[in-house]
Amino acid sequence: MSYGNDATVRRILKETGDTWAVVGLSNNTRRAAHGVARVLQRAGKRVVPVHPKAETVLGEPGYATLADIPFPVDVVDVFVNSDLAGDIADQAVAVGAKAVWFQLDVIDEAAYQRTTGAGLDMVMDKCPAIELPLL
Repeated sequence: MSYGNDATVRRILKETGDTWAVVGLSNNTRRAAHGVARVLQRAGKRVVPVHPKAETVLGEPGYATLADIPFPVDVVDVFVNSDLAGDIADQAVAVGAKAVWFQLDVIDEAAYQRTTGAGLDMVMDKCPAIELPLL
């Protein structure tokens, strides 16, 4: 099953907004989140690291949770295991994000239903770094 059609992917990447909270982003350059965050920055997105360590990554100050971010977030990009991702999606709804993006292999069908039911766009099991060049 596809979670987020081409129109949704395009809308999130081109129209939803440029402030992306990347949950799971740390200074570990070997992690996929780091490479994807760099691609997002090169595409003109503001990347906000969200990680328990709340470390500054790629020049942007980090926050321990989505609720700690003191400004609006447009998209929440989720780099956590599927069993933790649903809670992050619920937090994204709670903080007023416009969209949620679950990375490759991050799937939670119930979270998808809750999130889209709350009016947010959502994509699962895709990577913005792969999708951006296809636009």
